[in-house]
Amino acid sequence: QVQLVESGGGLVQPGGSLRLSCAASGFTLDYYHIGWFRQAPGKEREGVSCISSNGGSTYYADSVKGRFTISRDNAKNTVYLQMNSLQPEDTAVYYCAASQRGLCGTDYWGKGTLVTVSS
Repeated sequence: QVQLVESGGGLVQPGGSLRLSCAASGFTLDYYHIGWFRQAPGKEREGVSCISSNGGSTYYADSVKGRFTISRDNAKNTVYLQMNSLQPEDTAVYYCAASQRGLCGTDYWGKGTLVTVSS
């Protein structure tokens, strides 16, 4: 069964950091592009960052450029999102998605992990 599981969310103060993980089970991530998306209360889901299957291409939304870094460890079947200088507007449920159809494709979704940035 194809499954993506996010972890690493939590409560952090403004200016703090978190590292999210997206672990795959039931399939090998090596051949999939992986994206991180987020949905804040009352807002539509938006793309945050994506990485190609070989790690050679990445995408970042303008709102997170210079603060977030996406990476992958195919040996661990895991993709990471390092989030620095977090701000209250980064508060959202963060989801990872996998696709073979293109960068930031969404064929498979995880259930999400909540990130709350608040003092």
